[in-house]
Amino acid sequence: MLKKRFGLSGQLTLSYDMTFLVMMLTSLYEPVDNREMKRCIAHPMKKQCCISNEYTEYVADMTVLLSYYKCQDDWVDEKKLWKKVYGDILHSKTKKRQEFYKEKEQVVANNLKLLSEAEKRKEDDLDVVAGYFGNILAELFVVKEDEWSDNLRKVGFYLGKYIYIMDAYDDLEKDIKKGNYNPFIDKMCNTDSFDYLVKEILTIMAAECAKEFEKLPLIENIDILRNILYSGIWTKYEIVQAKRSKG
Repeated sequence: MLKKRFGLSGQLTLSYDMTFLVMMLTSLYEPVDNREMKRCIAHPMKKQCCISNEYTEYVADMTVLLSYYKCQDDWVDEKKLWKKVYGDILHSKTKKRQEFYKEKEQVVANNLKLLSEAEKRKEDDLDVVAGYFGNILAELFVVKEDEWSDNLRKVGFYLGKYIYIMDAYDDLEKDIKKGNYNPFIDKMCNTDSFDYLVKEILTIMAAECAKEFEKLPLIENIDILRNILYSGIWTKYEIVQAKRSKG
């Protein structure tokens, strides 16, 4: 769907968290699916079944919208020229569709701005900075206000916080060397129990996310979704742990 709506530049924005979202929304709302047999980059020799529906379109739009604002943020903060160029390409493909998502676009822009300001003042409250990214995913996880919107919002919020904290943990040594902001610097990373404390925080975020997830009446792909939530999101943590152990 990303390639169909936004071309190759849009396809490159694919992320695991937004893939999880489209599977969860499809399972929750059970829309009418359009199934086609197509070849893809990963399987060029054999056609695969591609499923599209109103939620694959929504998530594709939100994925590219979020990627655009992340590129803008990286350009302002780190002057990465390629991010500005890539962001401009994405924006040229999304500005027509942004008319339909003004409120969500505003939430993304506002929270990325608050996050950038917090990082510039070297905010040492992990809950505050992680909360800004949590707010972004909370908004994107809600496609419409209904009886499930509160649960979806909380799933997105805690997953967003988990992702931000995990990325900060992964980037810690690199940020120390480069003098970049990281909420763990000068706070927890000098303690003997640092790795244990990080895992405890991540476990709390994952548990809160799972608690809200289990309240949703999901049937289709439930085993895959649970595998992602209970196991898949810890893959990066295990990689980082292995790297830190070698270090």
